[in-house]
Amino acid sequence: MKKGLVALIVVVVVLGGIALRLVSGYNALVTQQTQVRTAWAEVDNLLLRRNDLIPNLVETVKGFAAQEQAVFGAIADARARLAGAGSTQERIAAGQAMDTALSRLLLVVENYPELRSSENFMRLQDELAGTENRLSVGRTRYNEIAGGFNAAIRRFPMTLMAGLFRFQEEPFYPVAAEAKQVPRVDFQSQRPDTTRG
Repeated sequence: MKKGLVALIVVVVVLGGIALRLVSGYNALVTQQTQVRTAWAEVDNLLLRRNDLIPNLVETVKGFAAQEQAVFGAIADARARLAGAGSTQERIAAGQAMDTALSRLLLVVENYPELRSSENFMRLQDELAGTENRLSVGRTRYNEIAGGFNAAIRRFPMTLMAGLFRFQEEPFYPVAAEAKQVPRVDFQSQRPDTTRG
């Protein structure tokens, strides 16, 4: 009788340990997934802030650069994509399209020195620069947290639990290909006109 009782106690302790491990593992995955979603919400909020700043910036530039309609169309398309995006992947793609469109807009600005001296434009550009900096930090934080979560659900034995409870890998927010290109610097257009007297 004593052997049976000891065996039962051992089985209960082992099963209790396994159950405790399952509960703590599940809770850890839920916590990490919540951190990923919180970090994404921050990025999403910054994308929307940038999206709200763009119309004011575009209107200011339009007054000086009416012939640059292709750039304005690309910005409008990127804003529409962000507004209509549902999934994280779609929002990342829309954010990257806006990155590209903004790069083109800032290139247009370089051709209009009088625009760069406009107080309204400078204020909007400063707001946009601040938002872009916060967005960059937010994307980096999101990618780090998503990477930690993705690694956690792929490690053994968590991969078994992740599969059981259908935890999925979170997408990364990569840098747009256009942003990796080296910008062209032209100091010739920045020289003051010395022919006027």
